[in-house]
Amino acid sequence: MNRIDRVTAILIQLQSKKITKAQEIADRFSISLRTVYRDIKAIEEAGVPVAGEAGVGYSIMEGYRLPPVMFTREEAIAFLTAEKMVNKLTDASSKKHYGEAMYKIKSVLRYTEKELLEDIDGHIEVVENPYLPHGEKHGAHLQTILKGIAGKQVLDIGYFANHSQQYSNREVEPVGIFYSAGNWYMIGYCRLRNDYRHFRTDRISYINITEKCFDQQHPSLKSFLNRVTKEREMHTIVISVDRDVLKYFGEQKYYNGFVSQKEVNGKMEMTFVTGSLNGFAKFFLLFGEYADIISPASLKAIIQKNIDGITARLG
Repeated sequence: MNRIDRVTAILIQLQSKKITKAQEIADRFSISLRTVYRDIKAIEEAGVPVAGEAGVGYSIMEGYRLPPVMFTREEAIAFLTAEKMVNKLTDASSKKHYGEAMYKIKSVLRYTEKELLEDIDGHIEVVENPYLPHGEKHGAHLQTILKGIAGKQVLDIGYFANHSQQYSNREVEPVGIFYSAGNWYMIGYCRLRNDYRHFRTDRISYINITEKCFDQQHPSLKSFLNRVTKEREMHTIVISVDRDVLKYFGEQKYYNGFVSQKEVNGKMEMTFVTGSLNGFAKFFLLFGEYADIISPASLKAIIQKNIDGITARLG
């Protein structure tokens, strides 16, 4: 990237958030801090009101705006791709807001880019997994949760807990949302349990933003997810499978922690990492007559217990 393009990109970056640190700019463009300072000075000399404070970062004076930004062909296609994902993976409110934003983005595109998006629209699709429940996620409540996070306001929710099969009303201090395995989840501090909990959003029957605000500094969503991952005991499983059976696995192997495979003595040696040996045991029963367990030995005992239970029920 030449310097003119980089300086323009830095100016756009400065407008994208309240405070931008010099190190963030250096990391994005793989340049030294000295080069960052030189580029910022060039922006200031061009008449842009940049404010900077050592150890804090740079900001542009409130009220200053550049003329509408022009997007490249690649950026325009990226926006269209994101739109497809938003339409399939989020709720009705998020789709509506993103759609309105896309109208604004398209309004500043050159005619050639507009024509490109119209032509390529039919060549990008997000297909829902046929093995998972599908349909529009009207009950995701994403925008309401995000408003609660932004305003540090307590949420009043009705929630059905699948593990206990019980319904309860709770007050929750929202921390963040994440998407995993076809579902949206909210992480929050539950005032009923006095602890952090995660809630699957489609099991929230109602949600209201209350007038109650919270001052508690919660851990970041990323740190919370990292902690949960570390605390969860993971198991490495190695099995040997007849090659002819592999074609029937489909995507199921990924849902059960598939990592890698290699050919050994005419069979495929497959490695999985999972948090549930019991769950993997049920998956193994689908093709067990064509496979051998290499490790761990404890998996064999779990599978045998499953087989004994099935045999008992069959009489």
